[in-house]
Amino acid sequence: MTAPRARPLLDVRRIYAEPAALELPRGVEVVGRWPDAEIVPVASHWNIPEVHGDERNVQRWVRIKTEALVLGVKKSLVTRPNGRSADFIAPSTANGCAMACSYCYVPRRKGYSNPVTVFANIEQITKHVARHVHKQGSKTEPNQCDADAWVYDIGENSDCSVDALIGDNVRDLCDLFRMTPTAKASFATKYVNRELLDWDPMGRTRIRFSLMPHDTAKLVDIRTSPVSERIRAVDDFVEAGYEVHLNFSPIIVTPTWEQDWAALLREVDDVLSPRAKEQLAAEVIFLTHNEQLHEVNLGWHPKGEELLWRPDLQESKVSQNGAVNVRYRSGTKAQLVERFRELVAEHLPSCRIRYAF
Repeated sequence: MTAPRARPLLDVRRIYAEPAALELPRGVEVVGRWPDAEIVPVASHWNIPEVHGDERNVQRWVRIKTEALVLGVKKSLVTRPNGRSADFIAPSTANGCAMACSYCYVPRRKGYSNPVTVFANIEQITKHVARHVHKQGSKTEPNQCDADAWVYDIGENSDCSVDALIGDNVRDLCDLFRMTPTAKASFATKYVNRELLDWDPMGRTRIRFSLMPHDTAKLVDIRTSPVSERIRAVDDFVEAGYEVHLNFSPIIVTPTWEQDWAALLREVDDVLSPRAKEQLAAEVIFLTHNEQLHEVNLGWHPKGEELLWRPDLQESKVSQNGAVNVRYRSGTKAQLVERFRELVAEHLPSCRIRYAF
């Protein structure tokens, strides 16, 4: 008996498009990749009731992520200071994701299904970033982001490896940084897109592969590349000229979390080459959850909430953006972070931790 074929990550049937986006070269290119897709004109990429924000769509969300694509124009171009993962957050070239990680914070702004929105005004975005980089000059003092280069996160609101399946926005930004000796691009990903191996980034793009224990990922990392595939990809991307770091994120406290992470760290240590380990660093981020997201998740993926929603371990906290989230209790959190540092030191000693919270 033949096993059923897995549904593709993207099978675009409808493109919701702002008229201005359709007139730009990148918009024409993106539409050309799915010539049979229905074009649905919309006034704004922010307000599409049948795609965004309607909780009655909860059972259709994965289908929406697979079949719907939004094409818009990014009107506000702002580069923000960061200081944790990167020195700066560049304007997004996309918003949303075809994957469906059940803890993801991005959908809360736009509506929980949140398929990919591609911004067609890429020339404006790259020119803005180039001006910002030029204005910084050389980096004279090392920090946790990088010793020598200004680091720009180019994928705050999407997964750039997936975005690269849709259009050339990500490549255009990586090409910009490829020729920029004072700065580098950076993005986190849970998807192994081997087309990126041909880009020749010359060390000016940092990819951060997000990892978590296999059994946990199978439950909450929905529609992503398997964790083992992400680990195996590290050496290939290093050989292709990328700087490759790891995101140990989110760390979800379960009854076996210490044993599970120890096993994963040993696997990374066994698989990675000496060259990959020499340049390795990681971010450590414990889970942040949200009560509204919890309620919505109960409608489509309640098993995941058994891990994510732990009132016995969590407390409410107002984030920098004013959102009310739940995080592991502050008294316990410091102990958890310290214990994780010990696990990394014991099982993956080559890995420098850039920051942990």
